[in-house]
Formats: sequence, C-alpha cells, structure tokens
Amino acid sequence: MNGGHPQDPAPDVLLEQRGDVAWITLNRPERRNAYDAAMGEQVISAVRESVDAAMIVITGTGKGFCAGGYLANLADANDREVRAMFDASFRLFDEIRRSPRPVVAAVNGGAFGGGNELVVACDFAIAVRSAQFGQTGPRVGSAPILGGTNMLAMSVGEKRAKEISMLCRRYTAEQALELGWINEVVDDDGLDAAVARWGEEILALSPRYLEIAKISSNVWWNQMRDSYLSGLGMLGQAVGSRDMMEGAQAFMEKRRPDFRPTATDGGTAS
Repeated sequence: MNGGHPQDPAPDVLLEQRGDVAWITLNRPERRNAYDAAMGEQVISAVRESVDAAMIVITGTGKGFCAGGYLANLADANDREVRAMFDASFRLFDEIRRSPRPVVAAVNGGAFGGGNELVVACDFAIAVRSAQFGQTGPRVGSAPILGGTNMLAMSVGEKRAKEISMLCRRYTAEQALELGWINEVVDDDGLDAAVARWGEEILALSPRYLEIAKISSNVWWNQMRDSYLSGLGMLGQAVGSRDMMEGAQAFMEKRRPDFRPTATDGGTAS
C-alpha cells in the first residue's frame, strides 16, 4: 500500500485478492514492467503471501507483460545491483515453481527477455492475441540462462529453443500457442474472463493433489538447477564487459549495437 497520498509513487507491484484467486500485477508500465532487484523481491514476497489462494495470476499494467530485467542497470554496470537482479530473477522463478498453488501468466502484452522466462516459469500461460514473445539476450549483451536456453526446450524442442534464445526473434501469441509455449490465446478484451474460466476449473479440483501433481512435474526444472547456477556465475563474470555495456546502452538509445571487437579486446579495430 502507498498510504493514499497523491504525491506518493505508485507501488511497483500490486497484490489483489479476487475471491480465491490472488492477482499479482507488475506496475511499471513506463518501462514495460521491466524489473530491478527491488521489484523482483516484491514479486517474490507477493507469491509467498499468496500461498493461501487457490490460484495465483501474474500479469502486467499497460501494454506490456514484462520486458525482463531493467536494462538501465546493465548500462550503468553497477556490479552489486546487476548481480542482485540476476539473483532475484532466479529466486523469483524458483519461488513460482515451488509454490504449492498453480501460477498462471496472464500475458497482456509483450513478454521479452526475462519476461518471457517468467512465462516459462509459470505453470500455465494465457495470452492476448496482440501479445508477442521472445528472448533478447545476445541482442542486448546478455543470455537467457533461467529458462530460455534450457527449460523452454521442454515445450518447443531443442532446435527451436536455440533459435528463440540465440537469434532473438519475436513470435506472435498464435505462433507461441502452436509451438506449445503457452496454453491459450484470447481476444485482447477477453483475458480476465479466460483467467476466471481457468480459475473455476482449478477451484473444482483437489488443492492437495494439484500440489502433488505440480511439484512432481517440476522434475526437469529441478534437474536443470546446476545449469541455472552455472549460467548465473557466467553472467556475473560478464558484468561490466564491453558487450554487456554496448548492448544495454544501444537498447536504451534505440540504436543497433556494435559488437565488433576493438583493439583493446584483442581484436583489430575497423
């Protein structure tokens, strides 16, 4: 809660109980709900606080679902802050997986980078027809090691997952549905109704055995844990690298990045 004063900033994360369903809304629309470490911690807390709900829904404010990690932090290359953001991402996705409740991504707009990995971490995903999906890592000086390079392959296959994570293409909601990436596509004005319909179906089932089914379904996620931790270590070592700085800066400046090696990189300057 923000105290109700007009001058107070809006909270980064909203938590609302609608009957037996907990709605967690990412609330930074001016940056397409990209999160920093502090915002990631708030989402973790919201998932934990929603343990008594029958179902948890994660969605975004405005035109975007989530653009992933806040790239201004990568451009500034504050080592502690960037590492904290990577760590918060891992713990958030893991919290979703370990939650005893079904977690549904209600994708109201673009889900890119860590935002797409957030979709991958959720148990189910319903998207509006105008939503788009994709990874941005190598384009912005990063790599999607928390689901995009590994867990996503369980849904779409290894070759397609490499295409998604390495080439940074964008995919429509219909394409994502066809690939097995998401569960359902609805008209842009039908997202709340679709989530309510899924909620009614889930509420008719045994919470105890839903939890057993969910946790036992996490076998592949759990087996990939070493891959996530190894990837986080490599990303941490790359903080402040030329490619990270150039990729993030180019994104913020809305220009094409230049990853060509320079003389100081051991290559030849052109």
